[in-house]
Amino acid sequence: MIRLDNVSKQNGTRLIFVEASAALHRGEKIGLVGPNGAGKTTLFRMITGQEEPDEGLILVDRGVSIGFFSQDVGEMEGRSAVAEVMAGAGPAAEIGAELSRLEAAMADPAQIDELDAIIERFGEVQSRFEELDGYALDGRAREVLDGLGFSQEMMDGDVGKLSGGWKMRVALGRILLMRPDVMLLDEPSNHLDLESLIWLETFLSGYDGALLMTSHDREFMNRVINKVIEIDAGSLTSFSGDYEFYARQSALNEKQLQAQFERQQAMLAKEIAFIERFKARASHAAQVQSRVKKLDKIDRVEPPKRRQTIAFDFRPAPRSGDDVANLRGVHKRYGSKVIYEGLDLLVRRKDRACVLGINGAGKSTLLKLVTGTAEPDAGSVALGGSVKMGYFAQHAMDLLDGGSTVFETLDAAFPHAGQGALRTLAGAFGFSGDEVEKRCRVLSGGEKARLVMALMLFDPPNFLVLDEPTNHLDLATKEMLITALAQYEGTMLFVSHDRHFLAALSNRVLELTPGGIHQYDGGYTEYVARTGQEAPGLHK
Repeated sequence: MIRLDNVSKQNGTRLIFVEASAALHRGEKIGLVGPNGAGKTTLFRMITGQEEPDEGLILVDRGVSIGFFSQDVGEMEGRSAVAEVMAGAGPAAEIGAELSRLEAAMADPAQIDELDAIIERFGEVQSRFEELDGYALDGRAREVLDGLGFSQEMMDGDVGKLSGGWKMRVALGRILLMRPDVMLLDEPSNHLDLESLIWLETFLSGYDGALLMTSHDREFMNRVINKVIEIDAGSLTSFSGDYEFYARQSALNEKQLQAQFERQQAMLAKEIAFIERFKARASHAAQVQSRVKKLDKIDRVEPPKRRQTIAFDFRPAPRSGDDVANLRGVHKRYGSKVIYEGLDLLVRRKDRACVLGINGAGKSTLLKLVTGTAEPDAGSVALGGSVKMGYFAQHAMDLLDGGSTVFETLDAAFPHAGQGALRTLAGAFGFSGDEVEKRCRVLSGGEKARLVMALMLFDPPNFLVLDEPTNHLDLATKEMLITALAQYEGTMLFVSHDRHFLAALSNRVLELTPGGIHQYDGGYTEYVARTGQEAPGLHK
């Protein structure tokens, strides 16, 4: 359906693709992987014609429809969320819009002389609209929006009043309703809660078109894709299988290549040693020349491309008291919406409690109450003795000084740390070399999240409160964070929609329900086994 044939692409002085080839066939669901900046978004833009390759061809079969979802959703206002989603539904949406115009024309006294022609056209358009199942469009649009977490009120409200994250869900809904022959999805799992993510998995698994997508959620990738294309150092390499298969195969390939490289290096060293030893002896001249010619003809094995391995070791956190946070009889409402009535909760030392609940259940509100960024309407919230708290929330990224560099930000926070220690810290969180001189205003969402995380974890608190800490983080940084937090000896209270993160780090589950808080000892994996579902909103 889509073929890349010896494509080369350069951005400024940076080579993105060098004679790269790959194909997307009917029914394939491909995960596009590679380090940040490898060219994933550039590839999408070339397929959709927004950018041209410098050399080579991108071939799309005649008549193939493509739907592209990207993080840049553009302006949305003046329509309801339902209307915005329906507007992307291809021919049915266009014909539906003409039908509405003709209905208005039939009721317009100024066009009475043309009524016969309008009625005739209305009949033709209505017939075509019925062929395309257009009258079911509204219902299908609402079904998609419901799956993406919208209430009926939000569906019918002005899309312009929604936050950026909800507008992204609307943009994603447009592509899903369109059901094109090929979907290109750039990070569709960002900004979704766990329930919406699981719904999207099911939708994409049942979608019979071809799919090419990026995602930083490995569990989501595993459930959806059946092939991986890796972008690395300008080339495209295909792997048949899910993400776990790719990760295993990639590691095996690297190990084999390293062994091959080392064997060749040992052989070369031996040959060179012989040549050096005997090159001055006339009696060995023929053998020396023979070996020199042999070395010239050998195809040199390149060592495997070493990706920067990100690592971070926690300093030991000071010990807190056994009772870390205690909520007693807490009431909280926003306007007429009741969030909690008489909530009781005790967070104990060494708890790693993940908070689950449907949209609006009060997950972030619970973290805000515990951290003191929100006050209860009634009841009490108390922290225990010797508790030193670190709070990661999305708004923390907005508090960075845009004019300061990454290094200046770290140096201002830790003036006595020493330049070497701060550069090591920056490197551990993905800022190597000159990247520490980047100003905060030009950092991507992922880079800002990494910097805020570095600020929080360098001098570690003994109580970490994390609200969606993996949003914007790439797979390598997520793995680093999971590895680091697995060694962390303090207490954690966190919200995340990343099931790999939840399963790896939780030892207690707090499920927020309208009837109160249900507590489960054992981590997220045990919760899934006991309840039979991966998220509370799937009860229905």
